Amino acid sequence: MKRTALPLLVAILLALAATAQAGWQASIESHPSLPTRFLAVDKDAQKFFILGQKSPLKVLTDLPCVTGQRSGDKKSRGDLRTPEGVYFIERRLTQGLNFELYGDQAFTLNFPNPVDKLRQKTGSGIWIHGRGNEIKPSETRGCVVLKTADLRRIQAELIPGTPVAIADSMRFSEQPGPSVRDYETILAKVEAFSKDWQRESPDFFKLFDPEKYTLSSENFARFKEHKLMVWKAQPWLQVASLDVRVLPGPDYWVTYFKQYYRTPTMLSEGYKRIYWQKDKKGEYRIVGMEWKDAPLDLEAGYLESVRPALASLLESWRKAWEKGDLGAYLSFYTPGAAQGSRVGVADIRIQKSELWAKDAPKRVTFGPFEVTVHPQGLSVAFTQDYAAASGYADRGQKTMVLVPDGLTYKIASEDWSAVQ
Repeated sequence: MKRTALPLLVAILLALAATAQAGWQASIESHPSLPTRFLAVDKDAQKFFILGQKSPLKVLTDLPCVTGQRSGDKKSRGDLRTPEGVYFIERRLTQGLNFELYGDQAFTLNFPNPVDKLRQKTGSGIWIHGRGNEIKPSETRGCVVLKTADLRRIQAELIPGTPVAIADSMRFSEQPGPSVRDYETILAKVEAFSKDWQRESPDFFKLFDPEKYTLSSENFARFKEHKLMVWKAQPWLQVASLDVRVLPGPDYWVTYFKQYYRTPTMLSEGYKRIYWQKDKKGEYRIVGMEWKDAPLDLEAGYLESVRPALASLLESWRKAWEKGDLGAYLSFYTPGAAQGSRVGVADIRIQKSELWAKDAPKRVTFGPFEVTVHPQGLSVAFTQDYAAASGYADRGQKTMVLVPDGLTYKIASEDWSAVQ
């Protein structure tokens, strides 16, 4: 037994060492939140893939490619390795390229990404590009190289912002797998990220790993101080995370989405990327972020995203009015709200209490509402039908200005005009 134990131990250690050197063995399973289009590179097979997620995940294109001269994940500048992880195309280069080395176009990647910086990886200039001559396996200094003709044929797929997963080996599945729970957990984290930010909650900062975030992105203490300063200075803010996509990395996950952010004094639109890793307790926390400002014309998407909250608010307001519950009804208004000629909740209270004592509400209904952006927040308009216990009834066009209040809204002004 003693004679065989040592060789067995050596074999186990060698196997573990081989596994450690093998790099990222990626397994990407179908999920609705995957990018609708993304790219993947299998370094071992020297293959380049274009994938589409439209229930299920499909390999749309399979092309030969070549990667770094040395195996393994890139660690430092000049090590001749191709990095492994999730990256994004940043821009297309067509000028000043050496045709023999790069072909006639190149697409830059965001290496090092925040997790690479966290791991103190060094280097730059990792591209996807062509070649002016025949490509040979594992011949690059770290880039991903395709045949020039192939790259020309698929260049429309390589637009800025497209994610690229690069792994030692790649496996794809058309079926959901054990990672479903991770997808759902991370999607819930992104939702909390937007909601906690909008409601200016201390829980927002708990989503971050302060130490890792400082190493990968920016000083967390200064980041937090700036956010608190904005929260104090602005009466409200709105955050909409639109078209959220999720992609697994080696030991991290990346979420990216279109972000619409507004306060009474500013508006910004662009792409937000968030990098998530598990902490010691097994909780996913933000270890890095990237932001790309871009004019995306997201107003329509933002307005659509707030409709459920507005519908819930209006229905609760309608019920309170219909029941004649004055306290509940007034809770929907700001202290200085204007309702026709009446200004302030106290004035509204007097008018409604006197009116309802004589002729209580019986029925309040309204049709579909339109919502638009307003300097104070949002404006909603709808046709309203009202009936009182005495038989009195009217129909009118109601327009409200709503001021954001955390995750809900308060009525700042309300106007009504009769319609037939």
